[in-house]
Amino acid sequence: MNIIETLEAKHVEELTKDKAIPDFRPGDTLKVNVRIKEGERERLQAYEGVCISRSGKSLNQNFTVRKISYGEGVERVFSLYGPSVDSIEVVRSGRVRRSKLYYLRSRRGKSARITERKTFTSKKASKAADNTEASQSDA
Repeated sequence: MNIIETLEAKHVEELTKDKAIPDFRPGDTLKVNVRIKEGERERLQAYEGVCISRSGKSLNQNFTVRKISYGEGVERVFSLYGPSVDSIEVVRSGRVRRSKLYYLRSRRGKSARITERKTFTSKKASKAADNTEASQSDA
């Protein structure tokens, strides 16, 4: 690891201390709270849509969110560690087989839907979780 990478890693740690960034992929539906400054006032605006791409490394990570607003497709590129992004919430996890979902631009209606990714837990893991919950409630 060279000097620049170590400095960037330290900077990323500092930025993630006060802002929790979830693990998300293209295909996930995100709710991004964006800081908007209007004159002297500052407010938060929620932008909800499908993440169609992620790019960059370390501090320079970007992600693109696409939504349909009043029948028009709107895409917005956000910097992951930028000051304008207040928080990111994963609303729904999507199952896709591509890292760039630019083909959604030409799709409308049902063909633009993304199936939900289901997470399965093994029987052993679910039993272990039940046992720990039971032992904690007894104590």
